[in-house]
Amino acid sequence: MQVAFLGLGIMGQRMAANLIKAGHEVTVWNRTPRQVEGARQAATPAEAAQGAEVVWICVSDTEAVERVLFGPDGVESSLTSGMVVVDSSTISPSATVRFAERVRAKGADYADAPVTGSKVAAADGTLTFMVGASESLIAHLQPLFSAMGKAVVRMGDTGKGLAAKLAINLQVALIYEGFAEGLTLATKLGVLPERLIELVQTSMVRSGVVDYKAPFVLRQDFTPNFPLRLMRKDIGLMLEAAKEVRVKLPALETVQEIYDIADEEGLSDQDYAATFELLEKWAGIAVKAAG
Repeated sequence: MQVAFLGLGIMGQRMAANLIKAGHEVTVWNRTPRQVEGARQAATPAEAAQGAEVVWICVSDTEAVERVLFGPDGVESSLTSGMVVVDSSTISPSATVRFAERVRAKGADYADAPVTGSKVAAADGTLTFMVGASESLIAHLQPLFSAMGKAVVRMGDTGKGLAAKLAINLQVALIYEGFAEGLTLATKLGVLPERLIELVQTSMVRSGVVDYKAPFVLRQDFTPNFPLRLMRKDIGLMLEAAKEVRVKLPALETVQEIYDIADEEGLSDQDYAATFELLEKWAGIAVKAAG
């Protein structure tokens, strides 16, 4: 298929590369130009979208998606009947519904398809897509999903993929923060960090989040797989969506305060697991594996 891929960040660059490996013709655009081997580069989103069957977006936030679609050099001017816009960004579900209506007014179709998985999963082509779209549109896009991921789960109509994504990231944020606080407390009380993690992994509180993040915590390696600034942005989206439907999220409101302090402490470009550094600082300890 002929694909315009817009946004070449930590995830997007790897996703675009997998489309190329699978034999699709890919034109790429990024706000700061980046090369993807085998792809044609475009100067604007509109140029990238010209002649494409599918326009795939993976950018940072709601405002960025709106600019890419409807800005002065946006995709809208290149939309034609039969084209499909797919957005893998994590943005506002209600804004997505508005964007889809405007795209469909041009005769094109729209799917929200955020992903779960790290940059490793993006590189390996093992992402999980949660999709807001019709079953027929998902079937049409399946060759592209298959090139980039291991699973596609239809969550419902437009915006429901993003609603599910916010729910998933909410749980990730809370699970990690619970693990980090438990590990800090146990270490302060004299338990070896690796022993607590061993116990966690044999108990009912074991989770994929802990399995993945624990080795990084023990190495004090907070190189960004998912930058803290993006998780902080997502927490804001969760609370905004909750306010729209009158849902109270008290635990998340507390975690948001931690992310706000982490941002003030200059941790925004580290992995979101770097909130652990605040807990260490407040507890007056350093948590790391023996040796």
